Amino acid sequence: MWTSPRFLMATLQAMLLLWTCMYTCGATRGRVDYDMIEGLISTSAAAAVKVGNISKVEDAVYFQIYYGQTFKVIKNGFDGKSYLLSQNTSRMASRTKYCTSRIKSFVIPLSNYSVDTSFFSISFFELLGLLTSLKGITSLDLVASQCVLKLYSDGGIEILNKSETQQLTRFSAHFISNAEQSQSCNFATFLPNTEDTPLQRAEWIKYLGTFANMEFRANKVYDAVKANYLCLAKAAANKTTSFKPVVAWLAFNDGEWSFTQDPYKLKYVEDAGGENIDKSINKATYNNTIPDDCEDFHAILCTVDVVVDETYTSDPWHYNVSTFLQNINVEDRSCFAFITKQSLWRYDKRLQSANSLDFFDGAISQPQLVLADMIEAVSPSGNYTTTYFRNLVKEEAITNIKPEMCDRDVSSALEPTIVDC
Repeated sequence: MWTSPRFLMATLQAMLLLWTCMYTCGATRGRVDYDMIEGLISTSAAAAVKVGNISKVEDAVYFQIYYGQTFKVIKNGFDGKSYLLSQNTSRMASRTKYCTSRIKSFVIPLSNYSVDTSFFSISFFELLGLLTSLKGITSLDLVASQCVLKLYSDGGIEILNKSETQQLTRFSAHFISNAEQSQSCNFATFLPNTEDTPLQRAEWIKYLGTFANMEFRANKVYDAVKANYLCLAKAAANKTTSFKPVVAWLAFNDGEWSFTQDPYKLKYVEDAGGENIDKSINKATYNNTIPDDCEDFHAILCTVDVVVDETYTSDPWHYNVSTFLQNINVEDRSCFAFITKQSLWRYDKRLQSANSLDFFDGAISQPQLVLADMIEAVSPSGNYTTTYFRNLVKEEAITNIKPEMCDRDVSSALEPTIVDC
């Protein structure tokens, strides 16, 4: 029996979807939703709409994108969820709707969306040029984007009560960064923070781009960011020094100091030409009221050339070098090279409030700017103005993010900042 090439192609595409989300559809529990698969085959065979530009995941670990003729599948490897994205002009868009614990369907491109702003990087949407489709956020206090603040002040965005589900289900999609919270059918997790390297985190722009059919733009932005990051890293590696400066990320909490071991932060140090503190010479925490702990902690700090103080404070505007010295409980600071060489930093240079640091927003989508900051900290040139890092010893001021700072057309895409290398 003769079978048309078109039908064979549609069947193969449906099999691809089955392969990418088989356990999502129930296979791991001994059953498969064959009605769903049959529907995908017949829908794909009948539709004339074709997916245009595509994105290929190069560096990120926790998501993959698969393409059919009129649909896409995003597989989130961190929380195990899959999203079936149907083109709005396809038959599948009107016939297919899934909402299970492991698979959800969306019609794309999204007509609008909302965001839970808790630890969410809205800057990805800015780079894609999708801000005007953002219609709701859960908190203004957690926003570090001047153009989002401007959209809100102009009445383009409303504040949503995240505990009232009906408010959140009015949108085509509601994006969240907490995979553990209860989710309605239109919720989609966005988890760049789960990745271990700066570039892996930045590549999640491709994840969002699929929801808007903007793969071409997402690819272009990521390619530019990656090329600039690698150029900066290569330039830093080519610098000749007798010894690499030792860098410590540390934080003070409830009377105890600890060295931060987040992989992406350690990667910044390596790529900037620095060296991280050896894990073998420090323990988990140091209590500043215990003499032995203080002595051990101070001894380690005497070997450090650069410090990034991550301590949370409700008043970052008045957190200065005196605050740091008070927290480490020391009188004689003569052995601290990072003080004498003026290399004590914090990453709160850009913020809208104590809870909305741009380091947790714009810095994720544009890691080349953080790397440039770290290079200046490790090998100071004296003529580079940092974006996210502020120098406590030099008493650098904080930049307060305000809506009037948005000096561009919010309907257009934000271009990534390229640093000379």
